[in-house]
Order: sequence, then structure tokens, then C-alpha cells
Amino acid sequence: MNNVTPEGLQDRLAVLPMEEPRVVVSGNLAVPSVALLAADRALDRYRLFALNAPLGMPDRPEVVLETPFVGAGMRGRSGLAYFPSRLSLVPALLKHRVPPDVVLVHTAPPRGGMLSLGVEVNILPAAIEAARARGGLVVAQVNSKMPYTRGDALLSVEMVDLAIEVDAPLGELARPAVGDEQRVIGEHVASLVPDGATLQLGIGAIPDAALTALRGRCDLRVWSEMISDGVMHLSQAGALADAEITTSFAAGSVAFYEWLADNPNVVMCRTERANDPAVIAQQRTMTSINAALQVDLFAQANASYVHGRIYSGFGGQTDFIVGALHSAGGHAIIALPSWHERSQSSTIVDRLASPATSFQHSYVVTEQGIATIWGRPQKEQAQELIEHAAAPAARETLRAAALEMF
Repeated sequence: MNNVTPEGLQDRLAVLPMEEPRVVVSGNLAVPSVALLAADRALDRYRLFALNAPLGMPDRPEVVLETPFVGAGMRGRSGLAYFPSRLSLVPALLKHRVPPDVVLVHTAPPRGGMLSLGVEVNILPAAIEAARARGGLVVAQVNSKMPYTRGDALLSVEMVDLAIEVDAPLGELARPAVGDEQRVIGEHVASLVPDGATLQLGIGAIPDAALTALRGRCDLRVWSEMISDGVMHLSQAGALADAEITTSFAAGSVAFYEWLADNPNVVMCRTERANDPAVIAQQRTMTSINAALQVDLFAQANASYVHGRIYSGFGGQTDFIVGALHSAGGHAIIALPSWHERSQSSTIVDRLASPATSFQHSYVVTEQGIATIWGRPQKEQAQELIEHAAAPAARETLRAAALEMF
């Protein structure tokens, strides 16, 4: 690993032999912004691949944005190349369909010859391996503020070609306000989670409310695509078992990053394992808790599209739903409000207008109650959704639709 200045990195990237190199960069709140700026200045044309890219991505016609999960920094952008893919399969995508020429990662300073990918492991080990297999370049932005984490986060300095040093705080994840509606949904969700269960949750007001409602439980475990402040609070409340917390990336507050740094109970895991449905199924009473934008009377959930246009992507939802359903005692829960205030419309609909993200859940939970889905005939599933999950204002219309459909 050779240390260079940002200007030196720019000079090195400017002489890459490819006409349109593919650059893979850490996503979420771990984007190595200084290294990415150097790449953008050095390269006339390139393809930029990132997961859940935040605001601040390069914005010019010569940069083709690529992703299997659309973040705010790519959403709605002209020419976006969206790759529909379960998150567990993105490493294979990088190795076989979209191999990188350059990988830019954001790391903690080295210890004993090992860097740490810190808060963002995810697909990066696969990207690094794919780049090195074809003679590509691996660049580390080494940040003294990055938490040092272990597991698959550890990266030998020998795997890195160039490094630049920075001293900059990580971005914080804004905590959404939890209102009465989200609190009720969270309590309903928590009622489905027994002591000793293994949890997977996303981010947002409803997952936060569910985690708050679970603080009085005991012996809970965590096997999750990502973690945030809510898992830290569960740990501090004594609700977690004395066992490893397994995750693939993390985002939260400064206090959360301090808790995460050198935490021996947190093991960062590459996506191929963290999101492997077969591995997820091995976890005890695996309980996945995910959000959706709409659920239809066939119990299909749309969590990816708004008005027919891609908003996010599959992410890990499908991986964890399949894994949870195959776990002994496991359940897959979809949680959402029953009514969309901005559009004044029901989130429980007769038929999805957009492609489904997932289906065959155990339960669909709203502030109205809990609809029990799995193991019931199709007509009964629809009745459960109407009577226990839909807003009262939508029920008559849905009953009429169900009568015609079934």
C-alpha cells in the first residue's frame, strides 16, 4: 500500500488504459468522498457503481451511474442503470457481469498490517477480489474517524494499491420521528417476537418503534443486513443474548459509531454470507421485519417502486424473507401504515400497480392490527388483510374487489 496525496491519486487514475472504466465505491454513509472527487477529476468518462448512494454523487453526462439499490444520490437521475438483483447475488454480479476496474473504499487506519472497512463491508470484499483478479486498482481512503470493526471488515494492506489519509467525521443517519401510529405498529410487531428470537430489521420509524418495544425482552440475537442505534439500545437495555451481532453494514449517530468501534460482540460479514437465505435459515427463530409501500390482496408487497418508477430495489428483503420462512420457528413480517396521508390512499390495495418486491410473508402488520398470511388459502389471506390490516375507509372497496377476484 503506497500513500499518496489526492493529487497523486488523481494523476495515477488519469493514466488508466480503459476508455470507460468501472469504478465501484463504498455506499450508504461510507462514501470515500475525497477519493471519489479525485477519480471524477481524473476520468473523462467512467461508470460508477454504488449501493444506496447518498446525495453528492457526480452529476454529469459522462458518468454512467449503476446500482442494484437506488439511493438518494442516484434516484431519478437520467441514464441510471438499475440492475434488479437480490442483494445476496450482487457479489456474483460484480464478479461475472460488471467487474470493476477501480474500487474505492473507506477504511480505518491499519493495525498490524490490517485495515478495517469499518461501517461498510457489504459487497466490497467481492468487488476488491474481482478488481484484483483482472489487474484493477484498489484505493483506500484511510480515515482516523472510521470505527475499527472486525470479521470480514479486515483487509490486508497488501490488497490495497494506493491510500490517501483524511480526518473527517462520518455522516450520521437522521432518526425519523416516531409518532403514535408508528408506535402502535411497533408494539404489534413486538408482540410477534418471542424471547430468544433472532432479528433482522431495516431502518425507519417503524423498525425503531419495534426495537423500542422489544427492550424488555431477553436473549434476543441479531443477524441483520444492517444495524443502527436501535440495536445499540437493545444491547444497552440487556435484551440481547451474550452472542455475536452479525451484520454487513452500519449507519447511525456518533454515539452509535463510538459503541461500534472495537466492539468484540459485533462481527461484520460480507453480503454473500450475511444475506444467504440458507445461512439465514440456520438462525434460531429468525424473524425478519421489513417495510413496504403497498401490499395487495394476493399478499404481494411492493417496496421498490413509486408510480411505476424504481425508487430503491430488492435490497435484502427477499433474502431475509426466504431465510426466515425456512428457519425453525421463524417468521417474515411486513410492517407499514394502513393509509398514505400524502396521497390520501390505502396502502392495502386490490392489485399492485408496480412489480412486487416480495411475497408469501407470515404477517402483514399495520396500526389496525395483524393480518396472518402464511398457511391460509388465498381468499382467507385477502380477508385477513382487509379486516385486520386495511384502513376502515378502504375496507368496503377492498371487500368488493375481493369478491370479484376470489
